Amino acid sequence: MASEDVIRLIGVRETPLSVDEVFNAVGDPGAGGTTVFVGTVRDTDHARAVRRLSYSAHPTVERELRAVMEKVVADYPVKAIAAVHRIGELEIGDLAVVVAASCPHRGEAFEACRRLIDDLKAQVPIWKHQLFEDGGDEWVGAC
Repeated sequence: MASEDVIRLIGVRETPLSVDEVFNAVGDPGAGGTTVFVGTVRDTDHARAVRRLSYSAHPTVERELRAVMEKVVADYPVKAIAAVHRIGELEIGDLAVVVAASCPHRGEAFEACRRLIDDLKAQVPIWKHQLFEDGGDEWVGAC
């Protein structure tokens, strides 16, 4: 199966994310296991209270995300894969990222989904700017 048939949803957007959209995108009759990971904005980071944060992305972000997804598809027996990431201003509790993978078996689905989120965070040019309650701020992922 070609990667374009397996990569069912890819996006970087300023609008709120939907777990249902991502889960529904990876539905496949050959999948015995589907794993979904949801990353949310938390209220603390390294024991500092977070007020809010924002995400920004390089113009090549979707191309880089697709490359990460294609590598996961090449390395695992993925039936379907999806990933969406939010950019812009986010509040505590907002969904920041939702990824999913469906595979013939649950173990493969867990491994593929974990690889997808780990590689997304390590390789895709998305940067987080955290604003803390104490007035400080921090960039995460910026070079």
